[in-house]
Amino acid sequence: MTVELPFFVYGTLRPGERNHDLFLAGRTTRERPATLHGALLYEGPGYPYAVDDPAGSGRVAGTVVTAAPEEYAALLRTLDGLEEYIAPGHPRNLYERVAREVVPADGPAAHAWVYVAAPGIARALAGSGVPIPSGDWSAHTRGPA
Repeated sequence: MTVELPFFVYGTLRPGERNHDLFLAGRTTRERPATLHGALLYEGPGYPYAVDDPAGSGRVAGTVVTAAPEEYAALLRTLDGLEEYIAPGHPRNLYERVAREVVPADGPAAHAWVYVAAPGIARALAGSGVPIPSGDWSAHTRGPA
């Protein structure tokens, strides 16, 4: 059985991004800004990838999303499908769903599901990917103010 953790979203599922209203609107009880420490953010083909940072100093900006209890199971299946997550370590995964500690802006650290780049993709990004130094996808896509 899967533990019912909130989700940490850092790309197109963040509030104001293109997939938020399509997949999350009306299905959550709480959404709050948060940071994932120990990860780096890379550009993908229209969406980002979070990758574990071996140095441990990277940070990714995002949002902790708490699913409405009656929506949790369906939302988990929906997000797993969107993120092309099949099962832990599956060779066709685009992302791995892992439990990580995140730090909400308004409270103590908590565990949440995070979709990080699958191992093969993470290796390719570390070798030749385009990093997002700010760790903030939304700011990156908006560009300079």
